[in-house]
Amino acid sequence: MAEITDIRPSPIAGQWYPGSAERLRTSIDGYMDAADLPAIDGDIMAIVAPHAGYVYSGPVAGHAFAAVRGQSPEMVAVISPLHQPSPNALFTSDHDAYKTPLGSVLIDKQAVQDLDDRLKAELGFGLSNVRNDGEHSLEIELPFLQRALAGEFKLLPVMVREQTEAITHALGNALAQTLAQRDCLLVASTDLSHFYSQEIANDFDETMLSLLESFDPEGFLKAEEEQKGFACGRGAVAAILWAAKELGADKVKIVNYATSGDVSGDYSRVVGYGAAVIYKSNY
Repeated sequence: MAEITDIRPSPIAGQWYPGSAERLRTSIDGYMDAADLPAIDGDIMAIVAPHAGYVYSGPVAGHAFAAVRGQSPEMVAVISPLHQPSPNALFTSDHDAYKTPLGSVLIDKQAVQDLDDRLKAELGFGLSNVRNDGEHSLEIELPFLQRALAGEFKLLPVMVREQTEAITHALGNALAQTLAQRDCLLVASTDLSHFYSQEIANDFDETMLSLLESFDPEGFLKAEEEQKGFACGRGAVAAILWAAKELGADKVKIVNYATSGDVSGDYSRVVGYGAAVIYKSNY
């Protein structure tokens, strides 16, 4: 096998999460070990996890990844927002792999091409390539995947800038078609409300988590338009819901929720974090 040389370097290791491999392994394993999961009667096809710095959102993310601990999918599709302004709608990495302190994660170029072709057929445009991006919301899920999953996996990375129903629904459909014959786990990366008081944040976040658990991608998107709730990765979540439903999932379960205030003790301006599993029930 040829050596991988075109690797996206991490702009956030040592800041958003530990830069030392040993400390990173210890922290992630601790978050997953501490997770108190409800019973999930079915096959998990997708998870939703937050993407803040591990000191704040790691315990919540740990619940999502603990639910798939020991699984060994051949590929993981991580769908995240793109926080930086751009005139384009959907993005993927132009590199061959992502780098974390735990090693490199190889991008599945064939899956990226397949998805791009399907998006172009449905939308008239596909994935824009980016190099040396600073987006944290996709990368931050990778060390958790490296510790939770039992074997090596390839990555299908997508960053969503335009979070309209038309685009995210098309993305969900294209993902389902691309992944139908592949052994894959889906991951949606999102935080919830930003910088409200704890009381207001809890109300907004309860609305979003209720819509998520109701398997309602349209409602999840519209809630922000109607200012009933907020999620920076709402498009990623909606796309994952549409894709998972097409692939046979029929249930969503919220497995944890907290805010940054629960860690910092400052409840005046908090960020909300939720973790969920999307699965095909056994009945």
